[in-house]
Amino acid sequence: MNETAGVSLTVRAAEKRDAGRGIARLPEPARKRLGLLSGDTVRIDGERSAVAKVWPGGPDAQDGSVLIDADTRANAGVKVGDAVTVSPVEVADADRVVFGAPARLASVDVSREVVERALARDLRDRPISRGEAVHVERLGGLRFVVRETRPSGTVRVTTGTDVSVDYEEEDGEPNRTGSDVDGNRKDPGTGSGAESGGRSGTGSEAADGPPGTDGHPAGDDPAPPADHTAGATYEDIGGLDEELELVRETIELPLSEPEVFTRLGVDPPKGVLLYGPPGTGKTLIARAVANEVDATFITVDGPEIMSKYKGESEERLRDVFERASEDAPAIVFFDEIDSIAGKRDDGGDVENRVVGQLLSLMDGLDARGDVIVIGATNRVDSLDPALRRGGRFDREIEIGVPGEAGRRQILDVHTRRMPLADDVDLDRIASRTHGFVGADIEGLTQEAAMTALRRARESDARALAEVTVTRGDFEAAHAAVEPSAMREYVAEQPTTDFSDVGGLDGAKEKLERAVSWPLTYGPLFDAANADPPTGVLLHGPPGTGKTLLARAIAGESGVNFIQVAGPELLDRYVGESEKAVRDLFDRARQAAPVIVFFDEIDAIAADRDGGGGDGSGVGERVVSQLLTELDRASDNPNLVVLAATNRRAAIDPALLRPGRLETHVEVPEPDRDARRAVFAVHTREKPVADDVDLGRLADETDGYSGAEIAAVCREAAMTAIERVADEHGEAANDHADEVGITGDDFTAAIESVSASRP
Repeated sequence: MNETAGVSLTVRAAEKRDAGRGIARLPEPARKRLGLLSGDTVRIDGERSAVAKVWPGGPDAQDGSVLIDADTRANAGVKVGDAVTVSPVEVADADRVVFGAPARLASVDVSREVVERALARDLRDRPISRGEAVHVERLGGLRFVVRETRPSGTVRVTTGTDVSVDYEEEDGEPNRTGSDVDGNRKDPGTGSGAESGGRSGTGSEAADGPPGTDGHPAGDDPAPPADHTAGATYEDIGGLDEELELVRETIELPLSEPEVFTRLGVDPPKGVLLYGPPGTGKTLIARAVANEVDATFITVDGPEIMSKYKGESEERLRDVFERASEDAPAIVFFDEIDSIAGKRDDGGDVENRVVGQLLSLMDGLDARGDVIVIGATNRVDSLDPALRRGGRFDREIEIGVPGEAGRRQILDVHTRRMPLADDVDLDRIASRTHGFVGADIEGLTQEAAMTALRRARESDARALAEVTVTRGDFEAAHAAVEPSAMREYVAEQPTTDFSDVGGLDGAKEKLERAVSWPLTYGPLFDAANADPPTGVLLHGPPGTGKTLLARAIAGESGVNFIQVAGPELLDRYVGESEKAVRDLFDRARQAAPVIVFFDEIDAIAADRDGGGGDGSGVGERVVSQLLTELDRASDNPNLVVLAATNRRAAIDPALLRPGRLETHVEVPEPDRDARRAVFAVHTREKPVADDVDLGRLADETDGYSGAEIAAVCREAAMTAIERVADEHGEAANDHADEVGITGDDFTAAIESVSASRP
């Protein structure tokens, strides 16, 4: 091993897939300076020392940084942003390793053999040293401390290592057994120190060699690091790197370096408000930050504060802040804070008093910054405005719906211990899960795993033991799990594309320019300093394919598609229709990139000067709300509004001006070539006889719309089915291969389906 002196590097959070693997990713300059290769072992010296395996830094490793996970950070006694010294270290193959197991594991119905096999399997090829702590996700994330190693010093777990666990039995005596990596049982008490009657690694020098040979002073048994990683860690948070950095700088700095604020002459922040849709990771961020900083974490679920007795709710709040002050530094986390801190004008006497008490307590927090309040809500506009000012919740951070790169990180988090088949493409899954929040993606991976389990259970026991999660399992899960951010509306990804639309080449080209280009060529629009169109209006006679075109452009673009029939938004109660429009656009922004399609928009956006309303004024208010939302949507290139109507003249002119529904695409009645193309679309998968001439059919259907041509094809197919059914009676299903659609069937269908416009 190279004996090069160590280099000083700054700690960064590990990549999501590296959590719990004992990996240190080094930037290329540092790796070359240390003379290391991938797979070598390094010692990371912070407040304590930890060992890790070297891997290439990759794109996330900045020069001068080292990426290590929460276990390694805790073992080294450092936090993200701290400086550590990284140096090469010799490593030997371990003959024997004894782990101290949590005492509660003895009472769980899990055999010692299973625990030892899981430890041996998960830690294979990983460097460890006495005193380090590791977490094993296969065992529910339980924490194990390395008590003994043989030989001493830094060792590597191999297939021949005897892995043992040591925890208290009910009689108080340690009971130690072991297994090697292949799962072979070892006799109890075969390790050095097994007869001592005490826990391994508690001063028994015979177990670990001569004093001081493991890097610790003679007689000094290293205390295991505090268990700050039993809960969430930074590696458990995907797709929220920017938001996490904002939370960290607001919370970690006041708790770890309060003197910085004193030197600047300002008070540290007192509170952080996390807001966003349910399932995006607000609570997870709060718990991860609390685990990573050395602070007491007090969780308060909003409803548990409330009481029917006068004064008791306020007293409970005071007790929370008193406890935080006594256990400072501390973080007080209010989950669902809107349940106790709503607008005082909207609440009763109890609610108003609770809000007032919370305001007083936050104002009374010590300026030293050793108590910080975090609030989380998905209804930020319902909070009392007095809370949302400087000196109380100093920073508001939106935790939104993740983009494609964020979803890819979240998939890394939830599949890092999952046996994936070779055909699983996480990049493809990330690209197809628009609108999914972190909780939805977790549900997707769980459903995929359960699908794989159900499939394996139908086979033999061997298949159950060797089950992998395949692409088909994820496809089935995707069909069963829908994005929670869009459950009020049907958000889908249409499989329809332009090949399903016959003719209409001009309309297709205009739609592609207005919708697909801004989503595909964002950098080009930025370079030209050009704003893409906000909205597109499809207009033309009924049945010409306006709705089909809207679905096809969504399929071509690969984005979410929300179809809203105009009358669905109308409500007889004052304000509800406008609220429905606001909610629709709020949800659409969360699920971006998305196309919002208003079918029959003339039903809700009629000309306000035309005198068409019902006297209630709801139509005018809905139009005004639509205008407002379209103006806001113009700033978001990932939100495109499509609308369709066969009465363009009836729509309010304010909607049709540039900046709103500015691109007007006519969807005309099909000409002969277009009719032939429509026939080709609707007959390409039907058993059509060779004598059918699509050109002749196009000539005979002059004046037919696309919908009427589709009806002709359906009627011809029904005629062919009827012929086989009449010929074979009850045995007709056995003669399905005889179904064939002839030219006479199409002629009869044309006579049956007449054009609505001659």
